Amino acid sequence: MVAPKLNERILSSLNKRSVAAHPWHDLEIGREAPDIFNVVVEISKGSKVKYELDKKTGLIKVDRVLYSSVVYPHNYGFIPRTLCEDGDPMDVLVLMQEHIIPGAFLRAKPIGLMPMIDQGENDDKIIAVCADDPEFRHISSLGELSPHRLAEIRRFFEEYKKNENKEVAVNDFLPTEAAKEAIQVSMDLYNEYV
Repeated sequence: MVAPKLNERILSSLNKRSVAAHPWHDLEIGREAPDIFNVVVEISKGSKVKYELDKKTGLIKVDRVLYSSVVYPHNYGFIPRTLCEDGDPMDVLVLMQEHIIPGAFLRAKPIGLMPMIDQGENDDKIIAVCADDPEFRHISSLGELSPHRLAEIRRFFEEYKKNENKEVAVNDFLPTEAAKEAIQVSMDLYNEYV
């Protein structure tokens, strides 16, 4: 039996109802949320490129290259099916051993909340660990991280927009329960408005 030609195989796998999945709306948040949840990675650890979700298409687009001589200290992304005051899904910084390609998703566990004001608007970040990374999955609170790691995270977010003349203020980190509450509020807001 001869296999169909490539374009015939592709066309036969499609139908009129086929559409690309939108990572914000079509990916489940996870049954255990807000304790364990999915995160779509937008920016890899070590990157100077600021990628972000294009809300219309669901694709990850290049927003800009950072103007400062800094790189993202950990993988950065968003929680699907959440909505925050700024009109975006909930932001997450995920601590783990490896850098993850933009567009991939993983399971994460919150360990704290970093309240942040970006140009006068609330833009809080969940601090999480990868739930499937054996080096990090046992961590349950910010207190289990070194003070240096927390200082590095804070400093990155305080500095990364300075050369764009944009003001960012990072407030004191909050515990795991505050992170879970923020995730739940963003889940509820998404369900109410989307």
